Amino acid sequence: MTFDILILSNGPGEVTTWVRPVVKALRQKLGWERFSEGDATRTHFRISVVLSPCPHASGKEADIARSYPEVDRVQAAEYFWQFLLWGKTHENWDWRSKGVVIFLGGDQFFPVVIAKRLGYRTVVYAEWEARWHNLIDRFGVMKAEVAAKVAPKYAHKFTVVGDLMAETSSEVVLEKTPHTHHTPHTPHTSQFQTELIGLLPGSKPAKLSQGVPLTLAIAEYVQAKRPQTKFFIPVAPTLDLQTLASFADPQKNPYVKIFGGVSAQLNNSEPPILKTSSGLNIELIINHPAYDKLSQCRICLTTVGANTAELGSLAVPMIVLLPTQQLDAMKSWDGLPGILVNLPGVGSSFAKFINWLFLQRKGLLAWPNIWAKSEVVPELVGKLQPKEVGEIVLDYLNHPEKLDEMRAKLQSIRGETGAANKLAELVYEEIKG
Repeated sequence: MTFDILILSNGPGEVTTWVRPVVKALRQKLGWERFSEGDATRTHFRISVVLSPCPHASGKEADIARSYPEVDRVQAAEYFWQFLLWGKTHENWDWRSKGVVIFLGGDQFFPVVIAKRLGYRTVVYAEWEARWHNLIDRFGVMKAEVAAKVAPKYAHKFTVVGDLMAETSSEVVLEKTPHTHHTPHTPHTSQFQTELIGLLPGSKPAKLSQGVPLTLAIAEYVQAKRPQTKFFIPVAPTLDLQTLASFADPQKNPYVKIFGGVSAQLNNSEPPILKTSSGLNIELIINHPAYDKLSQCRICLTTVGANTAELGSLAVPMIVLLPTQQLDAMKSWDGLPGILVNLPGVGSSFAKFINWLFLQRKGLLAWPNIWAKSEVVPELVGKLQPKEVGEIVLDYLNHPEKLDEMRAKLQSIRGETGAANKLAELVYEEIKG
């Protein structure tokens, strides 16, 4: 039997942390078998990824999806509406008579429309809310609370699969040396061992303009006090090195001066590095995802977003930074706020007001804190300065028992792995049915 699997997704977080583990699980479950079909050699099932527009998108999501060896075909978001409305892909793909549409990001109504046209079954991954219960065949939900809201007549469609974000922890290389983050550090031994710190300033200009100069300045401050510290940046797959380096250039980014004037230049060595004005080398990790490297960190400095979920799943201590010196730069909002903040001329004023309002009512921002409903990892919000944040980092490094406590809490709240395999099992059941 031959069939098609169509994955609907949208933003960079979904493509990297949801699509990636699911396509791996699908191939492990359903196989890589190949057969001859005319002049082409194809798998007995194909995995196609169709992206829909997302306000957080970088434009490189299609390239990321194409880099996954498990995926056969990818269509970029710019062609989505013609596919939704008329059923035609940009490259005029053919579709087999049997298949499953898997929802991994976007609007849950999209799989309803597309599956109806193709005559396919539907499987929806629902993180917080499940919709269209009468029109979707199966739901894989993150928590039982999502299924608890459903009318009894639809309960049979729901399966608790767990948190796809937690799949990151299962991808870490298992062969680790004994002195990795699982081993407690004492104040005495940490003075003589290399201390690895990850810097995750973001992937889009709105975050990078502040995140890069702020984290570089913090790194210089900490390294001056503790020379054994080493720093690296896991470069987002949607970001090229030259663009990243431009945010450390005071001629291109005025926020370098605001955060202490620590500039850096790109050195295309092997591995590539950002070399700061004081001579500090910050390694740039371009292999994605960098889970093995991140899992070795004593602590990470990160912006808000999917990074916090991945670090939390790896049980890596972190400090979450949200500087507000550039309040009008935060423009990645959904719905009406997203339209208002991007209006020409008046958008900046709307952005300042909406972001100010958001900060007044922000609640918890980091995913581990949202999961735990308490501040497990510190969230620093405001006009942050490198010295102040640097002192907080030093306090954690000088008191490793605080890091051990944070790590233990992260380990206790992170979701169990296996969500991708359970979703693959749902797809398999729909294909058999």
